[in-house]
Amino acid sequence: MIQLPYGTQPGSALLMEVFAIATENEKLSAGKIIFTIFYLIIFPALLLFLSGDWAWIEGWIFGIWFIVMCTMIIIYLYRNDPSLLMERYKQPGTANQKRWDKYVVYGLLIGFVAWIVIMPLDSKRYGWTTYFPAWLKVLGGMALILSFYFFYQSYATNTFASPLVRMQTERKQQLISTGVYEIVRHPMYLGGLLLFVGTPLLLGSIYGVIIGLIMIFLLAGRIIGEEKMLVNELDGYADYMKRVRYRLIPFIW
Repeated sequence: MIQLPYGTQPGSALLMEVFAIATENEKLSAGKIIFTIFYLIIFPALLLFLSGDWAWIEGWIFGIWFIVMCTMIIIYLYRNDPSLLMERYKQPGTANQKRWDKYVVYGLLIGFVAWIVIMPLDSKRYGWTTYFPAWLKVLGGMALILSFYFFYQSYATNTFASPLVRMQTERKQQLISTGVYEIVRHPMYLGGLLLFVGTPLLLGSIYGVIIGLIMIFLLAGRIIGEEKMLVNELDGYADYMKRVRYRLIPFIW
């Protein structure tokens, strides 16, 4: 869902390394790399453009957070888990993705774009949210830090973290139950939850919070469907559910 390392680099050096990836790995084409760079830039740029204020501090904080997180994870996967990196580039409807999940993925994509568009219009350009306390913005920033942690650790721990609900039989998929997977059964979705709540809090957008909650309900529905598949098709998952009781939010669900 989200192409979200170790070590930061100057922009020019990082760009050179990204294109080096394309030439060294024929499966990861230059076209995919160009699309990835466009993907990393377009959402923060769109957010600032729609706000009407290129000096919007909170918008810049989110944009830098988004670009740094995604770039670090992509470089990490290239260096440490290239098979997962290629898995992350799979498109909806390919491989043996569950048919129902294709529609969920498109729903999440549409919701994400709407979310990115509405938040700057709400909090800056038109000011539909007239008052938003500073402490909630700080809380939103803290949520994004936690989101970064759960996204990164999920990728680092689980080599089978596909963007599609499918059994990766060709990769001999196995149960992953260590690291952040000892906290909740779906830590990457917990990172998504923190993203969808933390960002509108940071930006000061009530409508962004509402759309974020809708996205979280979509994730929750996806979790239920995904777990039905895993119980039926992945050895050990039923026992794992007994050991780790909570799907998404510790002590709640």
